[in-house]
Amino acid sequence: MLSSLHSPRHLLLHHRYPNLPLPSKPLSSSPKSLHTSNSQTLPLSPPPPQSPTPTSQILTTRESLLARRTTALDLAETFLRRLRRTEPHLHSFLHVSDAVLKEAEAIDRKIEQNEAVGPLAGILVAVKDNICTADMPTTAGSRVLEGYQPPFDATAVRKLRESGAIIVGKTNLDEFGMGSTTEGSAYQVTANPWDLSRVPGGSSGGSAAAVSARQCVVSLGSDTGGSVRQPASFCGVVGLKPTYGRVSRYGLVAYASSLDVIGCFGSSVADAGILLHSISGHDRFDATSSKRQVPDFALQFISKDFLESKPLKGLRVGVIRETLDDGVDPEVISSIRGATSHLEELGCTVTEVSLPSFSLGLPAYYILASSESSSNLSRYDGVRYGNQVAADELNSLYEHSRAKGFGSEVKMRILMGTYALSAGYYDAYYKRAQQVRTLIRENFKDALDKNDILISPAAPSAAYKIGEKKNDPLAMYAGDIMTVNVNLAGLPALVLPCGFVEGGSNSLPVGFQLIGAAFEEEKLLKVGHIFEQTLQGCNFIPPLVADDFAC
Repeated sequence: MLSSLHSPRHLLLHHRYPNLPLPSKPLSSSPKSLHTSNSQTLPLSPPPPQSPTPTSQILTTRESLLARRTTALDLAETFLRRLRRTEPHLHSFLHVSDAVLKEAEAIDRKIEQNEAVGPLAGILVAVKDNICTADMPTTAGSRVLEGYQPPFDATAVRKLRESGAIIVGKTNLDEFGMGSTTEGSAYQVTANPWDLSRVPGGSSGGSAAAVSARQCVVSLGSDTGGSVRQPASFCGVVGLKPTYGRVSRYGLVAYASSLDVIGCFGSSVADAGILLHSISGHDRFDATSSKRQVPDFALQFISKDFLESKPLKGLRVGVIRETLDDGVDPEVISSIRGATSHLEELGCTVTEVSLPSFSLGLPAYYILASSESSSNLSRYDGVRYGNQVAADELNSLYEHSRAKGFGSEVKMRILMGTYALSAGYYDAYYKRAQQVRTLIRENFKDALDKNDILISPAAPSAAYKIGEKKNDPLAMYAGDIMTVNVNLAGLPALVLPCGFVEGGSNSLPVGFQLIGAAFEEEKLLKVGHIFEQTLQGCNFIPPLVADDFAC
């Protein structure tokens, strides 16, 4: 149920923005050696009922820096201090950069000298550890790449740096993106900032948790079957999966190449949209990247003060019937019904739509993703890529290097994919899965011809306990049913928090998913931004850091 708090405030480029509600004490020590035992607990309490709701931190920061009301160094120290305080409990990061304060000082010098700075100047961005960074390790959460430092930046990272962003560190993930909880990392388990006993989702759980706990402003994740959207729902943040081809995959460690996309996390729709704009566009290093012109997503972010009484009047919204069936938590369904009612209040025409092939998406996805992963991960043999185990014979070297380097989930998916591609089984599994993929695309096209957007839950439940589904892979895979179809169809989707469900000692956030036609991220961002501004009663700052933002 939605309670009644004051509604969120958001920003216009020509609006006067308030200062960030951040303390400004100096950093007392470096951010190294952050990881301690996760057995420690922090006192958790509900967020204060009148604490400020999130604004666009990117726009706020830029305005404050250019107005000389704060410095990039002060902001960096504040985020690093919060990161150092919360990280022993969350384990969001696998590596934290040593250059954050130095880069912040360089931005301050440019501003002092009246030099131009990029649109993301001073913004701390975390990057999922399967996206290459030249100055930090990239392990993809696997022992097979332990210690590997790429000689180049991924295109998305390069564009962030060119925009003035500061890369604060590399976030934890399920090994090679294969998982839904971030428990599949070879290094550590990440906790949910809303409840340290629960998972943050996956595979981009580290990136989602980092934004939720305000360890950074925004972050990059990757989404193969929901790995941005499901953790966004679990952690109460905004998650944006762009159209396949909108963002270059160059420098993204491949899992399933026809499904992988780099996505964005933010504490507001505006931040996620601005981040997407900065990394989008054609890339000559990625033949699958689109040559379409990238629109200015910021034009969709109109202040609440300028909205009409029915700002979404005439928008046709289709609720996917199959996503509200048995198997979905009743409280999640209630939250989604509440979100659809709110859209109706904003002027939308809401109807139910059916996607007959929806239930076929999950098995088709796992066949296709596993098949592509078995091919992509064949390069990690200890000779071409990956850490090498000494052996007297070449086949033994391959065998032992892969056996030691890969975790159990990765091995299982490689075996599944190899089986599906083998002689005698190709037509029965891989070919049939591709046929199902075509049906799913056609079903989405039919539904989106009649509706402007489609909506569904982002996950069948709120965040569950750490270890609850680790030994039941089929139950874990079933949790992806809301998201995998979108990847199979190559469509964009936006997840934003819409309410809470009861869970243990704390309420847990729930997100709902907006799905649009290919390359219509603008429409999703416009709808999401208006929904976010006008939603009453939800403050999505987790108890872990609520005191930092108390009035």
